[in-house]
Amino acid sequence: MSHSILIVDDEPGIRSSLGSILREEGYEVDAVASGEECVEAVRGKPFDLVVLDVWLPKMDGLETLERLLELESTPMVVMISGHASIETAVRATKLGAFDFIEKPLSLDKTMLVVKNAIEHLRLEQENRRLRAELERSYHILGDSVPMKALRQLIALTAPTGSRVLIYGESGTGKELVARALHAQSPRSAAAFVEVNCAALPEELIESELFGHTRGSFTGATENKVGKFQKADGGTLFLDEVGDMSLKTQAKVLRVLEEQRVEPVGSNQPVRVDVRVIAATNKRLDEEISRGVFREDLFYRLNVIPVSVPPLRERTEDVPILASHFLAEYSAAYGRRPKQLSVAALAVLLRYPWPGNVRELKNVIERLVIMCPQETIEPQHLPPELYRGVPREAQSAATTLQEARSAYEREFILRKLEENQWNMTRTAAALGLERSHLYRKMRTLGISGDAS
Repeated sequence: MSHSILIVDDEPGIRSSLGSILREEGYEVDAVASGEECVEAVRGKPFDLVVLDVWLPKMDGLETLERLLELESTPMVVMISGHASIETAVRATKLGAFDFIEKPLSLDKTMLVVKNAIEHLRLEQENRRLRAELERSYHILGDSVPMKALRQLIALTAPTGSRVLIYGESGTGKELVARALHAQSPRSAAAFVEVNCAALPEELIESELFGHTRGSFTGATENKVGKFQKADGGTLFLDEVGDMSLKTQAKVLRVLEEQRVEPVGSNQPVRVDVRVIAATNKRLDEEISRGVFREDLFYRLNVIPVSVPPLRERTEDVPILASHFLAEYSAAYGRRPKQLSVAALAVLLRYPWPGNVRELKNVIERLVIMCPQETIEPQHLPPELYRGVPREAQSAATTLQEARSAYEREFILRKLEENQWNMTRTAAALGLERSHLYRKMRTLGISGDAS
């Protein structure tokens, strides 16, 4: 892709010679003689770079630079001048110029600065693209009332520095909420650091959180920076904070109060500026009454409580989530886009989803990989989606024939599982011929294997 450059200089010789050199390097080049023409040109056409002379008639280069910075799409700007002072160069870079080149122009230096400016622009554009993708990936999906309320609460809470305690069952998306809070906060450009308190052994969690010095314990062969320091200026997410030991809780409380950490083996505190977001799938009030969670830490963390509803309480979001995951995994595995039939979607809507959104996501990934058809039918769905549906939910508001079919399906699935999906043994257990069993399974929408 060819990059476009605008030369702004009142000397025709500079416009001509610099333009020829840049064109030979493969750039698209336009040239104008004044600041006013420069602003009009940039308004009418997107340029990647403007090479701008300081000394121009009427509106000088610095004023032109200020006008360019007011535009919606601002190009990179390199200032040039043969009579400028150091103060002028400093002011230009403070205003937003990428670099400053003195006349007479050195060919090598000019080409180097132009290439660096174009590369800087590319990196900025890539960074914006990645940030936009990141924000999309942390978008909270769902049109149900609870999810609309959750998004509104995130929008209100994210810009503040307040601590947040996220409640919710496993698989509901507590980490997603924490990342959304960080992405919409003034700290979004800084680090988001996650610590799973349930996954770390007791003897390692303090080292992970606060860091350690070399030789502070067996195996500490070098200094280590802890998670609090890594999150300095950003956000620290303490996942499953209810599983943290009382000893570690006391140290975390001290950090929250003093905004300082002491690495294990050191008596030199390090000041940190960290926003802490915690999450738990436990009832912390019950943990406090049992004496396994500190009440003072709870009040420090629970400044803004956020509850993430389980999927069974927002089943109207299942089609939206399923469609999103189908598109995501079809693209990830290079498959043609798949869709759920009305009947298959009805099964997903009846299922109680004990594993919440994580379970739905895993089921959809499995279907994208295993189902050869573009339209997913009930017979393609995993058997557990039927076994997990209470019998009354399967048979409610159905005809006698539908209720009988639901019971037969559940019974056959149970026998298949008992016999490790061996068709011969299952048919014998049911008192059927194998061919009759296959026909029954097709009629009832049972896939012919355990997967």
